[in-house]
Amino acid sequence: MAFEPFVIERVLHASPARVWQALTDTGQMQKWYFDIPKFKAEPGFEFEFTAGSDERQYRHLCKVTEAEPNRKLSYSWRYADYPGDSEVTFELTPEGDKTRVRLTHKGLHTFPKDHADFKPESFQAGWTHILGKSLAEFVEQPY
Repeated sequence: MAFEPFVIERVLHASPARVWQALTDTGQMQKWYFDIPKFKAEPGFEFEFTAGSDERQYRHLCKVTEAEPNRKLSYSWRYADYPGDSEVTFELTPEGDKTRVRLTHKGLHTFPKDHADFKPESFQAGWTHILGKSLAEFVEQPY
């Protein structure tokens, strides 16, 4: 059985360099993404953060697998105390003075099926908000 990854694309009114900075600078990440204490866009760099809903918080354990400045960032994404391994990839493509951001989250089927927070709809809602609202508003505002 083939499992389709979750994919979402948005065109942001910002340069690839601006979007890359938002994706990789911890000070900026904390303003639109998650409170990630330490991050380096270097393959092999491991990082973690805690996030979730009002009802339950999850410790996310991640490791950078690919980093091409201003083009592509990938990292593993799993949860402490839960089975499953996935990978998140941000791909940046310049379109004039804008950037097309394609986010792919593969491996969602490996998470517990009987857990509401791990359902595909939950990831879809989360990534749609993060990419379409949080990141867009952050990179499109003047410095």
